[in-house]
Amino acid sequence: MSTRRHFIATTAAAVGAAAMLGSTSAFAEELPATDAALAVDEKTARDAIRAVNSAMRTNYAALKAKLVQELGPVVVVQNNAVGGRFRLVDKGTVLETVDPVPEAFELAKSIAHVPLGIFSTAGSHLSDRVPNVANAARIDAHDLDMVSMEGPASTAWITPLQTFRDTLRDTRRKLPSANLPADLRGSCDKILAEAIRFIDASVRARTFDIPTFQEFSKSVYPAVRVNMKHASAAQISGVGSLMTRWRGELGEAAWSDLYVCVLSIWTTSELNQASIIIKQHMNQAKVATHLIDLPAVESPSDPVAVALDNLARIVQDNIAAEMVFAADLRVADALKGREDLLSQEILVQLGGGSSTGAAATAAAFGTAAAKGACPIDHTLLKI
Repeated sequence: MSTRRHFIATTAAAVGAAAMLGSTSAFAEELPATDAALAVDEKTARDAIRAVNSAMRTNYAALKAKLVQELGPVVVVQNNAVGGRFRLVDKGTVLETVDPVPEAFELAKSIAHVPLGIFSTAGSHLSDRVPNVANAARIDAHDLDMVSMEGPASTAWITPLQTFRDTLRDTRRKLPSANLPADLRGSCDKILAEAIRFIDASVRARTFDIPTFQEFSKSVYPAVRVNMKHASAAQISGVGSLMTRWRGELGEAAWSDLYVCVLSIWTTSELNQASIIIKQHMNQAKVATHLIDLPAVESPSDPVAVALDNLARIVQDNIAAEMVFAADLRVADALKGREDLLSQEILVQLGGGSSTGAAATAAAFGTAAAKGACPIDHTLLKI
């Protein structure tokens, strides 16, 4: 049976033989005779070039579709309001679906979201001017202008905010019967009481502005932190217990090769809460390559299909990279990761650097982009 190692060894031997014989290619004698040139118009010739890529994509998709049925074990995580839905998948089949996080997660986060609920209800009626507040430099004036689409002249925010207040008031009256831990009950009551007070004061004054809202949000922040603590503890406990059970059921050999695909929206894809917890339960030698965050515009209707389609692409690219780009391992790493294959070359051309410095340029680009700065020295560009 021919193996990749055998292929490399025999190729190396062929290269050596070719060098002794003075040949320019180890495969020169294997190439067929060149077909005679076929004269056609330019469009036909270019369409023929495009047909090569079309054929490649067809074959790539076919391999990917077959690979989906071989993937496993895989944990697919769909973030949701109750701490996440977890699916254990093997060879394309969902073995189990679990919502493992205790109810305390949902309850604590629900009340912690009250300040955001107020902002969402009345935010479009803010002034488009950044006020003199402590964090004024952090408020993007253009963003504020777009959010404050209705402006402060309209009081259309009053009725929906009163409706939200009624929901908060009803919840506060029923809170004692929820059987929450004492500190969580206290923090929830604090948030609800202050929110009701703020809404009533805003309605009386018929104004909703950034400085006043910030004073309210600061007053409830310690209570919000208590809720965050309870939500985090519930998620760690629930997810950790599930991972421990699945690990025992699969066995160490299978678990060591586990892939985890976490689907999230872009705004929660960095340091995703589920990813942080699951990481502790994986084979630490493979976390960097086997824990995959898949940010999306919105939660997909079929998260398993989306996760497996992406994972199949990743897995087959891992192997393809080492075969297609054996001559340049830096480019191979790009195909195996999240980097576009042309990114290094584009950075070189824009930055005026050499190809040997492309990796450092790419690293600088990532660092600068994270800080919101442009990494390219535009003085080097000739436009």
